Amino acid sequence: MKKINLSITGCMGRMGQQLIRSAKKNKNFNLVSLTENRKLDKKIIGIKPEFNSINAFKKAHVIVDFTVPKSTIEIIKIASKQKKRVVIGTTGFSKREENFIKNISKKIAILKAGNMSLGVNLLMYLTEIASKSLGKNFLSKVYEVHHKYKKDYPSGTALMLGRGIANGKNKDFYNLIGKKYLNKKSFPYGNKINFNSIRRGEVIGEHEVTFSSGKEIVKLNHESFDRALYSEGALLAAKWLINKKPGLYSMRDLLNFK
Repeated sequence: MKKINLSITGCMGRMGQQLIRSAKKNKNFNLVSLTENRKLDKKIIGIKPEFNSINAFKKAHVIVDFTVPKSTIEIIKIASKQKKRVVIGTTGFSKREENFIKNISKKIAILKAGNMSLGVNLLMYLTEIASKSLGKNFLSKVYEVHHKYKKDYPSGTALMLGRGIANGKNKDFYNLIGKKYLNKKSFPYGNKINFNSIRRGEVIGEHEVTFSSGKEIVKLNHESFDRALYSEGALLAAKWLINKKPGLYSMRDLLNFK
């Protein structure tokens, strides 16, 4: 099999570094470029990081991006001009940015996921089923924990799970977003979906969806122990995306969850 030329953005970030480690071990990929939003004089595994540009991505078959929304939008604008495929693991997009990504995906193949883990994507699938099955008599809320360096909240995964709840109810997610709490010991259910985000220590990721009727509680949860879960999932997504036509895909498409 011919190797896939890979570009990794945000190469000095926590996920950027993890992606480099995973890509080095994966025989399916040839790492051709690294980018960062600041000038770096040193080389990383023999590659000098560049700014995001047409030149930086010219040899790539797929770009893997775990940065911040502003940077991701810049990257997909460049990618669309070059017809490059993009895997997006960035979180924290506004509704306007989400729509922009959707429009760009008419020109290039994009796989976007708030979480690249198999287990988390199964959790979302189960969340949809539970939300649909339990119906309107159950209120729901989402709890998540991440390391103290994570800036955005709720996490992309928490929002993804919220979307799963909304999909199960066949309702628009943005109309169901409730209150967003940060570092609360406890938080209430509501008529909308409330979120509580904890930022502490070096926690890689914990997520829990809770449904309550007032008489019983149903909990679905997932805990991550190794950040390689996400980088390996992203590389699996990059390999899967290489033969896809323009469109906006998710890990659910890759995993073939119905």
